[in-house]
Amino acid sequence: MTIRHLRIFVEVYRLESVTHAAEELHLTQPAVTRAIQELEQYYGTRLFERMYRHISPTESGRRLYPQALHLLDSFDRIETGLRNWDSLGRIRVGATVTFGDTVLPKLARQFLKENSAVELQVVVANGDTLAAALCENRLDLALMENAPAIPDLHTEEIGTDLLCAVMAADDPLAGQDSVSLEQLSKAPLLVREAGSTTRTVLQNVLDARGLPNHIVWESVSTEALLRAAAEGLGIAILPEARAKEAARAGEICLRPVEGNVLQRHRVAAWHKEKYLTASMKRFLELCRQQID
Repeated sequence: MTIRHLRIFVEVYRLESVTHAAEELHLTQPAVTRAIQELEQYYGTRLFERMYRHISPTESGRRLYPQALHLLDSFDRIETGLRNWDSLGRIRVGATVTFGDTVLPKLARQFLKENSAVELQVVVANGDTLAAALCENRLDLALMENAPAIPDLHTEEIGTDLLCAVMAADDPLAGQDSVSLEQLSKAPLLVREAGSTTRTVLQNVLDARGLPNHIVWESVSTEALLRAAAEGLGIAILPEARAKEAARAGEICLRPVEGNVLQRHRVAAWHKEKYLTASMKRFLELCRQQID
C-alpha cells in the first residue's frame, strides 16, 4: 500500500464514484480502478460493492476511511515540516454564514496583513457541512455557532450571539418592545435551511416549550430572508449583529425574543487528531481576541 493508493481510495470513498474521483485526481478511470483492485487483492478484502454502475463502501472500506484520512494528514504534515510550509503554506478555514457575513472578512484581512506569506482559503457553509468537512480533513479549522455533537471534533468557545425577530416596519409585532416565543410559533416564519445553527437553535427552543412552527420560507441566503421580511412576508429569525446592519437602512426593524432564549455559543472547531501549525494557532489567537 502506498500514499497514492490511499489518496485514490479516499477520493473514491468520498465521491462514491470512480469517474468523479478520476476527474478530481486528474487520473484516468482505469488507473483509479486498478489502484482500488490492487488494494483489495493485496489485503484480500473488498473495499467497495459494485452494483449497477454504483459503488458503496463495505464494512472494510468504512473502517479504513478514517484511518486513511489521518495517515494522509500525517504524511502531509511531514511534507509541511520538510518544506517549511508553515510560513509559506495554507490554512483552510470554514465559517458559518453569520461569521462569513460579519466578522470573518475583517478577521481574514488582519490575519493576512500580519501573515502575508500564508494562503488563507475560506469556505462559507452551514454548520453540518462544516462539521463533515472537518471530519474528512477538507478543512483545518471552522468558526461555528454551537458545538456540533461529534466526539471526533474539539471545540473552544470564543463568544456568544443572539438571534432576534426581524420584520417589516409596519408589522403589528413591530409595535412591541419584544416578541414572545408563543407569538413566533403563530407567525409565518422566514428561516435558514435545515442544518444551519440558526434553524437548529430555533427548532430546539420551540420543541422544548412544546410549541409548533409555521415556516413559510427557508433559504441559505440571509439577504433573501431580510428582503422577504422587508416585504412583509413573515418574521425572519436572524443573528442580531447581521439584522442591525440591515435595520440601519430603515427597511426593517428587529425585536429581541423575550428572555434572550435564542442564544448561540460561538466556537472554533477542529479535529482532535489535527496537528495545529504555528500559523493555525496564530489564527485561533486572533479569533479569541476579535470575536465576542
